[in-house]
Amino acid sequence: METNMIKSCQSCAAPLGETNDIQGTNADGSTNPDYCKYCFANGEFTADSTMDEMIEFCVPHMVSANSGMTESEAKAQMKVLFPTLKRWAPVQ
Repeated sequence: METNMIKSCQSCAAPLGETNDIQGTNADGSTNPDYCKYCFANGEFTADSTMDEMIEFCVPHMVSANSGMTESEAKAQMKVLFPTLKRWAPVQ
């Protein structure tokens, strides 16, 4: 079964692309398939932020990448998406 889902960072939702270039790294130097290099490096998150702080940081990037999107639209979409990401999902 083929899927058209784009793999994205499980912290900031940035697309991870087709190669390992943007993937974060584990403590042993191997690539981490769940996080981008801006959020996760050497086995640790690069910033100790809350989900709301991450959303605020990401809003300008999302607006610049999506012509016609407002900051309030970007924030509203992220408020729905981010709680489903691995880093921010409630522990079960």
